[in-house]
Formats: sequence, structure tokens, C-alpha cells
Amino acid sequence: MSFPSDIFSRMFTDKNTQLLYPKEDVLAHDTEDIVQTNIFNVMLNRRSQRKFENKHVEEWKLEMVFAAADTAPTAGGFQGFEIYHIKNEEIKTKLVEAANNQPYVHAPIVLVFCMNPKRIKLNFPPDTIRKFSQQDATLAAAYSQLAAHALGLSSIWISSKDASAKAKEESQGPHS
Repeated sequence: MSFPSDIFSRMFTDKNTQLLYPKEDVLAHDTEDIVQTNIFNVMLNRRSQRKFENKHVEEWKLEMVFAAADTAPTAGGFQGFEIYHIKNEEIKTKLVEAANNQPYVHAPIVLVFCMNPKRIKLNFPPDTIRKFSQQDATLAAAYSQLAAHALGLSSIWISSKDASAKAKEESQGPHS
């Protein structure tokens, strides 16, 4: 099977090369199905979910979601965003409050995409850099949602500046 010359080609190379994503071994037929997923089928069938089963999500799937975020277009390629993976139930409760009491923040996996304009090293006015950073975070989140759907996971978009600020304040650090 041949792959395009992008991150996915580096993800699934021959057995003598270390994989970037996923970090755990995945059966060949699983990766074949994932990589060959028709993007239009994914986009046409993805819907927001507000009820989540409380079940374990495999680490390799989460790594694939992060890989998708890394492939999203960004201003100057600087990735002016951070991703916080929230596991702590107390922090999730605070995020529910910060996100206008939307209870679905208690999903098994909670990722918070925050802008970080300091990562963008372009010579533009600060307001423009902030816009770039917001766009970077938005695109990374959207790519992540599409990847999650392709992996059989459900997702919902919750937009809240308060929740993003709370995640930064409470979390031990970004995953980006």
C-alpha cells in the first residue's frame, strides 16, 4: 500500500521503522481501514453527540486525534495553539461551570483547544497574531473531531473562553 507524503505516511511505515503515531502496535487491517477512510464520508456523517458512554478510549486513538491536530493548517506553520487533555474529574466539573453548565464536558475524553499567540513568530500586529492563533486552535479542533469520527469516536464542540481559561489555569500542561 502506498501513502501520500504527509504525516500519515510517517505514521504507518514498514515494520523496521519506529511509528510516530500510534505509539502502540495496531493490527495492519485496522490501520488500513483508518488511513483509507474517505474524508467526504467522514464529514457528511459526523454529528455532535451529547451523550457519551463511559468507556475506555484506546491510547492509540487519542494519539491519532493529536496527529490530526498536528496536520491542521496554521499561521506560518507555528501552531499557535495548545491542547489540554483533561482527566481530573474536579477540573471537568469546573469546566462544566465555566462552559455555561453544559454537562457533556464530563465525557470520557476531554480536550480543550486554547490559542497561544506566543507560539506564532510572524511580524504582524498583536491583534492579527491573536486572530491567527484563534484560527489555528479552531482548525486543530475541527481536524481532531473529524479524526475522532473516523476512529469511531463521538465528539461535541463547546466554545467557551471561560472554559479555555479554566483549563489553562487548572491543567498541568498542554499536549501540543
